[in-house]
Amino acid sequence: MRDPQKRLSPLYVVFYILFSPDTWRVLFGVAIAAYGTPRIMGMTEQITTLGRYVIFLMLAAIGWVVFARPARWIATRLQRFFSTP
Repeated sequence: MRDPQKRLSPLYVVFYILFSPDTWRVLFGVAIAAYGTPRIMGMTEQITTLGRYVIFLMLAAIGWVVFARPARWIATRLQRFFSTP
């Protein structure tokens, strides 16, 4: 049976998202893709719309992988910052 005091509050959701390394990995990946896709597209005009999406997803996946360690570091620092009295 579920304890009535343990409810999913909006503050819990915010801190869960903030402290999750995956959140930071996604943000870095999307930022790299948003920055890099137009630069790659500027190199050639022969890329179709589907090609643009593939390049965006490829860059987002590369950002996801590359920023695994920095994302863990950021999440750990935030947890320490908010958990100290």
